[in-house]
Amino acid sequence: MTRKKLATFWLGGCSGCHMSLLDIDERLLELTRVADIVKSPVVDGKHLPPCDIALVEGSVTSDEHWQELLHIRKQASTLVSLGDCAITTNITGMRNYFKTSAVLDNAYRHMPSNDGLGSMPDDAALLSLNDKVYPLHEIVQVDYMIPGCPPAADIIFYVLNELLNDREPDLEEVKKLKYG
Repeated sequence: MTRKKLATFWLGGCSGCHMSLLDIDERLLELTRVADIVKSPVVDGKHLPPCDIALVEGSVTSDEHWQELLHIRKQASTLVSLGDCAITTNITGMRNYFKTSAVLDNAYRHMPSNDGLGSMPDDAALLSLNDKVYPLHEIVQVDYMIPGCPPAADIIFYVLNELLNDREPDLEEVKKLKYG
């Protein structure tokens, strides 16, 4: 069997899904027997080569995320939305009920900074936020969705193991893992 290439990404979210991925623990070694992790927030890699599977956590909150997601989709044979933020926007999407300028003002410009220098000036460089937060499937074709906030490590392992071994994940099996 040819070794697969696996990539993981973190867009607008809390990184909880990657924490669940790490909670796979020693089973990560099983996955590395059949796959190379070619890009991930936990692996230092700047360039995304073509890959077999891309796990994407978080929602699309900025132009930068939008462009990154388009690039990921182009490079990945299979794209998996990982977690509720990627699927529904979850907590990140609560920003959709407010004007982006109000969110930036309240979160960055008018809040005291941790460095003791006062609040951030109005002309400070901030991420260019979209007016709306988007789930991944509204931007690109998504092949699989793994729900949860965060998804259980057992479900992530099951889906990855199936995909890396050229098997279709059985949704009934996922339900058993999630609900017992």
